[in-house]
Amino acid sequence: MILSALFITSLVVSNLIFQKFFYWDFFGIYTFEISVGILPYPVTFLITDIISEIYGKKKANQVVTTGIFASFFSLLIVYTSEAVPATEWSPIGDELFRKVFGATAIAVFASMAAYLLAQYIDIQLFHFWKNLTKGKHLWIRNNFSTFLSQFVDTFSVLFLLCSFGKIDWELFGGLLLSGFLFKVLIAICDTPFLYLAVYVFRKVFGLKPAEELKFD
Repeated sequence: MILSALFITSLVVSNLIFQKFFYWDFFGIYTFEISVGILPYPVTFLITDIISEIYGKKKANQVVTTGIFASFFSLLIVYTSEAVPATEWSPIGDELFRKVFGATAIAVFASMAAYLLAQYIDIQLFHFWKNLTKGKHLWIRNNFSTFLSQFVDTFSVLFLLCSFGKIDWELFGGLLLSGFLFKVLIAICDTPFLYLAVYVFRKVFGLKPAEELKFD
């Protein structure tokens, strides 16, 4: 439940805050220009990898599906909040609220299309590498599954946002490169956390290496 809650929170928040963009100078090597919505999103892939490793493919797919319903429910709340008129003394007026959350519908649609494709690819590839390596080398299935799925996710969401006119096509290439490289960097950095989480879960449930929990 805790892993699912963290997954859904990261997913929903990334859709709500995506309109702010920032830059990050990576030790003078490369300057990232990316949406703040990308900050919580890699967490979702880390969590699905943890769930895949301990609870299995079926449970990971269930959490991904649950995230879809949570995202659309958050969209309904945003739409309802936008529809009701603001009072004269409201700190946030209708125009400002609409400016911040007005593109949320497109963002959720684009994010969900990319999210569905990328997450299911990630889970499928994770178990492909797990079977291929016979449960060994956790870092291989973690990174190799995430790299491809994150590229699919970044490309898909940017393509849809550009197609709907929310982002200029001139920015597509730069945002794709920055977004993908940033996610790859995060995926590499989160590998120790995956090992730690898997170690803790295996100790708690008394699981052998590569063993998954069984459910009736």
